[in-house]
Amino acid sequence: MGETMQAAVIAAPGQAGVLEVPRPAAGVGEVVVRLEGCGVCASNLPLWQGRPWFSYPALPGAPGHEGWGRVQEVGEGVTGFSAGDRVTFLSYNAYAEFDKVPGNSLVKLPASLDGIPFPGEPVGCALNVFRRSDIEAGQVVAVIGAGFLGAIVTSLAQSRGARVIAISRRASSLEIARRYGAWETVPLDDHQTVLDRVRELTGGKWCDRVVEATGYQWPLDLAGELVKERGKVIIAGFHQDGARQVNIQLWNWKGIDVINAHEREAKVYLEGIRRGIAAVESGLFQVNDLMTHAFSLDELAQAYQALEQRPDGFIKGMILL
Repeated sequence: MGETMQAAVIAAPGQAGVLEVPRPAAGVGEVVVRLEGCGVCASNLPLWQGRPWFSYPALPGAPGHEGWGRVQEVGEGVTGFSAGDRVTFLSYNAYAEFDKVPGNSLVKLPASLDGIPFPGEPVGCALNVFRRSDIEAGQVVAVIGAGFLGAIVTSLAQSRGARVIAISRRASSLEIARRYGAWETVPLDDHQTVLDRVRELTGGKWCDRVVEATGYQWPLDLAGELVKERGKVIIAGFHQDGARQVNIQLWNWKGIDVINAHEREAKVYLEGIRRGIAAVESGLFQVNDLMTHAFSLDELAQAYQALEQRPDGFIKGMILL
C-alpha cells in the first residue's frame, strides 16, 4: 500500500476537487477503513453552498459521514474487528479512499448485505427518529418529505399498523412512499390544498403524529397545523441553515409535544444502525432502492448539484470508490 490516498476537498462554496493526501494509520483504539462508498447528505448543503460561519478549504474527506467499506488496519486495543470485515461507521472524513475511525464507532455488516451500499449513519438516524416518534397501531401519521429518511419512516410506521399520509413535492418520492406502504399521498404544492386534503382524509381530526423530514421553514409551519390536539410533532429534518420561527400560540393552544429527534451520542446512533440492519434483513425496506444516484470521488460537485436540484427519481446520492 502506498503512503498517500485520494480525498475530495470542498475548496470554496460550490467548488470541489481531489487531492493526494497522507493515508491515515491506525493508532491505539482506532481502525482504518478502506471506503467502498459514502452517502451524500442534505445536512451538508450549507457547507457546499457557503455560509459566513464556515471556513475553507474544508478538511480532506469532509464532510463525508455516511461511509461504509472494509477494515484495512486494526489498531492496538481494538477488539471485535479484523482486516477484511465489511463495516459501516461514524466519521466525518469519508469522501476519501481511506478513513480513520474510533474502534467503538463501527458496526459489522452481515453477509446478507454483501454488494449492497449501506450508509449506516442515515439509516441509524431514520430508526432513531422512528423510535422517538412513539408511533402506534391505529394512528394517523403524516410524513412531510418522502426522501431517504421519510421513506424509511413511512415503511416502519405502516409496519407498526399506522396509516401514513406521505406529503412530498416530487411525484417520484410519492411513488416510493406508496411502494413503502403509505395509506395516502399528497403533493406538497400549496399550503391550503394540503390542509384541505388532510382534513378530508382524517375527517377533520387531523394527525396523531407529524414527522417533519425536510428541514425547511414552510413544512415546519405546516406540521403545526396538521397535528391534532395533544398530538406530537417530530422534527426529523435538519434545520441548520439559519434561525426558524414557529407559531408558539398554535402549538401551545393545541397542547402538542414537540420532539427534536436528532441524536448526538455515538452509542445511540450505533444502536439505530443495528436496528436498521435488522429491519433491512427482515424486509421492511431496501437500502439499494433508495440509493438512486452514484458518483465518483472526483464528481463530488455533481453529487451536491444533484442534491440541490433533485432530478426526477432522485432519493439519495452516493460517492462510490
